[in-house]
Amino acid sequence: MGNLKLFTLILSLMLSVTAFAKEYHVSVKGNDANNGSESSPFKTITKAVEYAYSGDVITVHEGTYREWINPIRGGDSDTERIVFRAAPGEKAKIKGSEIIAGWKKLENGVWKVEIPNSFFGDYNPYKDSINGDWFGRMGRVHHTGEVFLNGKSFWEKSSLDEVINPKPVENSRYAEGSTYTWYCENNSEITTIWANFHKYNPNKELVEISTRWTCFYPTKKGIDYLTIKGFEISQAATQWGAPTAHQVGMIATHWNKGWIIEDNQILNSRCSGITLGKEKSSGHNVWSADRSIDGSIHYIECTFNTLRIGWDKKNVGSHIVRNNEISECQQTGICGSMGAAFSVVENNYIHDIHYKRQFNGAEMAGIKFHAAIDATIRNNRFHNCNIGLWLDWMAQGTRVSSNLFHDNDLDLFLEVNHGPTIVDNNIMISNRSIATCSQGGAFVNNLIGGRVHEWADGRFTPYHLPHSTQVAALSTIYSGDDRYYNNIFIGVGDETGRKDETDYGSARYNDAKLPVFFADNIYYHGSKPCAADKNHKRSDTFNPAVKLVEAQDGAYLHLQLNDEFFKNKGEIITSAKLGKAKVPGTAFENPDGTPIVFNKDILGRIRTNGNVIAGPFNTIDKGTVTIKVW
Repeated sequence: MGNLKLFTLILSLMLSVTAFAKEYHVSVKGNDANNGSESSPFKTITKAVEYAYSGDVITVHEGTYREWINPIRGGDSDTERIVFRAAPGEKAKIKGSEIIAGWKKLENGVWKVEIPNSFFGDYNPYKDSINGDWFGRMGRVHHTGEVFLNGKSFWEKSSLDEVINPKPVENSRYAEGSTYTWYCENNSEITTIWANFHKYNPNKELVEISTRWTCFYPTKKGIDYLTIKGFEISQAATQWGAPTAHQVGMIATHWNKGWIIEDNQILNSRCSGITLGKEKSSGHNVWSADRSIDGSIHYIECTFNTLRIGWDKKNVGSHIVRNNEISECQQTGICGSMGAAFSVVENNYIHDIHYKRQFNGAEMAGIKFHAAIDATIRNNRFHNCNIGLWLDWMAQGTRVSSNLFHDNDLDLFLEVNHGPTIVDNNIMISNRSIATCSQGGAFVNNLIGGRVHEWADGRFTPYHLPHSTQVAALSTIYSGDDRYYNNIFIGVGDETGRKDETDYGSARYNDAKLPVFFADNIYYHGSKPCAADKNHKRSDTFNPAVKLVEAQDGAYLHLQLNDEFFKNKGEIITSAKLGKAKVPGTAFENPDGTPIVFNKDILGRIRTNGNVIAGPFNTIDKGTVTIKVW
């Protein structure tokens, strides 16, 4: 009887929680004076924010919402969230832009519009310029605003003449599109924009300009456990997100915990799409303000400042970013300094990042994380990025697994980390696959089709207690202490006569200062092993002819493998085999401290001892094969 009473009490409590959870509806046909029910929806998401408490759902119906959502409350736990979602089967767009009409024609496809400064309220992106630590202006001003024609962004120019007489940007990935240009000037009352629309009449097309600095960002901390699901989010006038700065992308978590960002299309951010980043009080562009000491010292100070304000697993990070398409952002698809720790980033399609090449700097990539402690980055696709994935400072316990990298300037950059960092089951087939001035890495069962560079670095950077943000000490990068097991390296062929042919393979590790560990790797088509790789297989003249082919139902990898591949039988790699990263003295293991057995391939198929072959595919046929990889 006692058990029955207890069961009844628990059931009653569960039902009471369910009863209090509410769903609020938002529609472009609604009214903010309504009650938010399905039959009487609000007009703005901002209005629904006022009503939502932990456990509630805000359902946004089809239409375009031009507003900045500033959540004022979060959920109480992972199971009691506040959920922002697009209505199932409906296209809900959140934009950081406004439609602009009233353009006046000048010459050569150039039109002009004059906008009262009052239109912009307290933020005018055509007066604000991109700036911050490690930002490269390339000799000119870059405003945070942009101009869009039917959803495509224009190239900003520094003079009206460059708009009237546009020339293709040669180092851009889209030279023809780069002739669609704009320029702006301001006075105390008016902002004037000139734009070259070529054959289009802007008064008959959809022309928008960025007007808001973000789309979804809480100004307060403590807004935890939010879900953002199913939206198209675009066209915000975001600012440069240096690791020493307040990082605000179109979606920005602002030093909070436990967000889920999933199933969204995120595009056309002036700088970053999503930021899981640092807040302002621990430092904001401190190196730009004080150049008397090196930027790395400033970032060390910022790291300790974040610890003083509660940077730990209990308070910050542990986000999930999954199943999003992120594109056409000019700094990063996703970035985060400190705030990406303990997070999972998976199944995202990240492409066309930093494609305009109008500015530069040290913070641009498909994903750029600092201090991605115990973060997992898996099953993502990166292409047409300057760098696919850049892990900078304090990538400890980070795992990069089963990702597809292609057609990037560089696939993976590991900068001044001490490890342990795991890179397994990835396909990296850009011209440059890996650049590392880090140590304590494990590279297991990868396909590496581009150049590999490894070098030392004299900067002192932190390493941490295991599975913690607490700093253990600082060290320079000696170089080495990396492990390479069961990888396939592909070169460009000795017959090419290229001077950089020794950059393909692992030969650069001949200069490493710390010991390195190699076994059961295969070297094809002129790629070179390092001296430490004693039991490798090598076939200099054989070309696997790796090629990625797009089809209507996905992306397929074409390659061919010879007998050397099938003769090479390695062993299943485990945490015990990998040992510990030398400097932090920490094991290559899961975030919960349990050991890893690398017994699955990129497609989830099981490896068994005696049947372990090099590369990310456990089962593969002889001859030319075609494998769906995305």
